[in-house]
Amino acid sequence: MQIRNLGGSGLRVSAVGLGCNNFGQRTDLETSRKVIHRAIDLGITLFDTADIYAGMGGSETVLGTVLGDRRKDIVLATKYAKPMSNDGTKQGASRRYIMSAVEASLTRLKTDYIDLYQQHDYDPLTPMEETLRALDDLVRQGKVRYIGNSNFPAWRIAEAEMMARQMNVNRFVSCQDEYSLVVRGIERDLLPAAQEYRLGLLPFFPLASGLLTGKYQRGTAAPADTRFAKAPALKDRYATPRNEDIVEKLQAFAQARGHTMLELAFSWLASRPQVSSVIAGATRVEQVEQNVNAIGWTLSAEELAEVDQITK
Repeated sequence: MQIRNLGGSGLRVSAVGLGCNNFGQRTDLETSRKVIHRAIDLGITLFDTADIYAGMGGSETVLGTVLGDRRKDIVLATKYAKPMSNDGTKQGASRRYIMSAVEASLTRLKTDYIDLYQQHDYDPLTPMEETLRALDDLVRQGKVRYIGNSNFPAWRIAEAEMMARQMNVNRFVSCQDEYSLVVRGIERDLLPAAQEYRLGLLPFFPLASGLLTGKYQRGTAAPADTRFAKAPALKDRYATPRNEDIVEKLQAFAQARGHTMLELAFSWLASRPQVSSVIAGATRVEQVEQNVNAIGWTLSAEELAEVDQITK
C-alpha cells in the first residue's frame, strides 16, 4: 500500500482509505469486524467516519467496539457539525457544541484522541475565529491531532486559512469533497484553493455511488441488491444521459488497455496531485480487496489527456 502525506502536514495516510458509513447500518457488527480487520491487514490506515453515520453514532460505536488494540495501527478520522438531534440543539461549529461533540465521539470510539477531526459542513451562524480557536484548544489538549474540513466552498477555505495565520492557531490540513470522473466541479475553485494552501484532498463518492463500477447497464433496471435499486434518488442523480455517455466511453477506454472501470476510477483519482487518499466504503471483504488493488494503474500523460477529453 502506498502511503502519502495528508497535504502539507506530517500526517501519513494510505492512498486508499476506508469509508465507514456502512458500519452499523448496511453491515452488521460481525461483517463490519471482518471488513475492518481485512482493511488493516491489507495496509489501509485511514478510516473515515462521522458522528452522524448510521443513525447518529452507530458507525463510531461499531469502530469503538471492533478496533481494540488495533486502534494504534490506524489514522482515525471523524467529523462533527451536522445535526445530531432533531431539535437543532446539537449541530454546527460553535465552541459550546464542538467541546461536547468531541467528547461524545471519543466515548463512542473508545479512544482518547482523534487523528483527524473534520468539520462536516460550514456553519454560517458561527464566526470562523471561534471555531478555529476551539479546534486549536482540542489540539493543544491532545484530544485531536489534526483538523480538516468537508463541503466548504472555496472562499471559506481561504477565509479559514487567513484566519488561522492571523490568530497563529492550527490550520485545516485537509478537505473532503465529492470528486470523481463524472463529478469534477471542484476543479473550478475549490481544488486551486486546496493546492494553494496545501490541503490534502480526500475525495468521497469516487465511484459516483456505483455508476463507475460498470455494473449498471444503460436502459436496464438496476439489480435488486444495488444502491441504485434501493435509493432511486441516487440513480436519478448520477445515471443521467450525460454521465451514461461518459461511462460508455470510459469503459471502452479501460477495456482497450486491459483494465476495469474500477481501476480507472481509482487510479485516475490517485493520479491527481492534491489527492492524499481515495475514500471508499465496503460492505464485504471482497470489496475492500478490490478497492486496494484498484489503484495499481499508473496512467500516462497521454492517457490522462484522453480521459480529460472524455469527462470534461
